[in-house]
Amino acid sequence: MDEVKQIVNDIASGNVKPIYLLTGEEPYYIDQIASYIEKNVLQEEEKSFNQMVLYGKDVTVEDIVSNAKRYPMMAERQVVIVKEAQHLARSIDKLSSYAENPQLTTVLVLCYKYSKFDKRKKTYKLIKKNGVCFESKKLYENKVADWIRRVLQGKGYKITPKAASLLVEFLGTDLSKINNELEKLKLVLSKEKEITPLDIEENIGISKDYNNFELKKAIGERNVVKATRIMNYFAQNPKDNPFVVTVTLLNTFFTQLLKYHGMNDHNPKSVASALGINPYFVDEFRIAAKNYPMKKVSSVISSLRELDLKGKGVGSANISQADLLKELLVKVI
Repeated sequence: MDEVKQIVNDIASGNVKPIYLLTGEEPYYIDQIASYIEKNVLQEEEKSFNQMVLYGKDVTVEDIVSNAKRYPMMAERQVVIVKEAQHLARSIDKLSSYAENPQLTTVLVLCYKYSKFDKRKKTYKLIKKNGVCFESKKLYENKVADWIRRVLQGKGYKITPKAASLLVEFLGTDLSKINNELEKLKLVLSKEKEITPLDIEENIGISKDYNNFELKKAIGERNVVKATRIMNYFAQNPKDNPFVVTVTLLNTFFTQLLKYHGMNDHNPKSVASALGINPYFVDEFRIAAKNYPMKKVSSVISSLRELDLKGKGVGSANISQADLLKELLVKVI
């Protein structure tokens, strides 16, 4: 995130490089940087003649070089943005001669998404020498809630840890998808109010009471009534609550709980750091550790792995999600 800010700040201050390689598994920041360049490098009246967007699946490297070597018309520079440049992976090395001596009046942007550009290639080394190489790395799931908090904080908003975790649970780690939902929230909520699970439910449609987050908490507390109520809801709404997601989340929880049992230092900060969680959730593990001794945790993990296979049709092709959930409840609690 700091690297993205630096790139944007450099462009804003007039330090624009002739070539940008934006690569990596996480497309969000690639799109953000490319969009900033598209909107801000040229004046609005300059764009019609001096800005073009190409797509990797529709052009060749020779086409890109030809366009990049053009001179701008009645402007200081031109912008050439190549989206989906990963489609040119087999021929991208042909760009090396241009990268060695790029047109200084052109800003060439290569959006090479969903994979890493091979840093051993001559083209990469030349772009890094004469321009900017940025790698957008995929965030681990346990880092996404903190990313949500920081993004909102940068816009003057606050969100509770529970609400952030709820978004991650239902939207996964796709930052673009999450950002779209955050934009919706910002349209209807004021900066003075901290975003809560209720706000998520009312404005995005994610239930604050019937979700895997609440199920995990209920199971950790050995609250059979609450866990049964949530599982019944899941059984009635299987498309919105896939069994494989539930069993995966619980497996992660009990694996972390096993690690908690093995720790000598149960200070909240130490636990949060070791388990990769927000300190807000440490108390859930303290409670669960009392209800599930280490031997029981090991047994639960084994059962969850068996249920995961069943949920994927291994050895039980016709079993319903409702039956799988009942079995899960019995074996875990």
